[in-house]
Amino acid sequence: MKLFDIHTHRLNIPNSLFNAERDINSLSPNQYFSIGLHPWYLYDKWEEKWSEFRNYVTNQNCLAIGEAGFDRLRGPELSIQKAAFEEQANTAKTEEIPLILHCVKGHDLLLENLKNTSSHPQIIWHGWNLKTHLAEQLLPFSINFSFGEKILDSKSNASQWLKNCPKDRIFLETDNSEKEIDQIYQAASLILGLSVEDLERQVIQNWNRISSKKLK
Repeated sequence: MKLFDIHTHRLNIPNSLFNAERDINSLSPNQYFSIGLHPWYLYDKWEEKWSEFRNYVTNQNCLAIGEAGFDRLRGPELSIQKAAFEEQANTAKTEEIPLILHCVKGHDLLLENLKNTSSHPQIIWHGWNLKTHLAEQLLPFSINFSFGEKILDSKSNASQWLKNCPKDRIFLETDNSEKEIDQIYQAASLILGLSVEDLERQVIQNWNRISSKKLK
């Protein structure tokens, strides 16, 4: 089986999308990756760094922009975070690839952007673990949800939303966890009442629905 890991910080793992912001030169030739400006590492001249990263976007293995987004607990002032997010979202939209979202205490900032922007890319909120009503507010927009190790806790917000999340918006990830992706798929399959094989196919279909760069 090819259990696709939509977001990981573990380098050179097969069938995974590696977050390459800080290790772009360490990738193996066949490694899928995303590239972006994480809000933690933004600075006043972020445009220069994005101009450098922008050169990687046309690489056939660059499947997504990100992590990009909002963080009220860490990072520069929100005006910088908003500007960097909008620039990266525009690139994702132009290239017709998803944006991997990092969002900490910024649900309102994302909603504000979505409501005030006429056109935005497909966005995958990685590591979703907020309450169900907050997820439901995002359903009118092109927002997808990626679930990680939090679903191993049956009482978590992530587990509760996974039960009700539209299946065509579901992705699975390891992020920076020590858990293996097969553990995440097995937990999700129990919650959803799907076989791991069916869930594997669902995730690939979901990706191919939202991206111009297809998975097989």
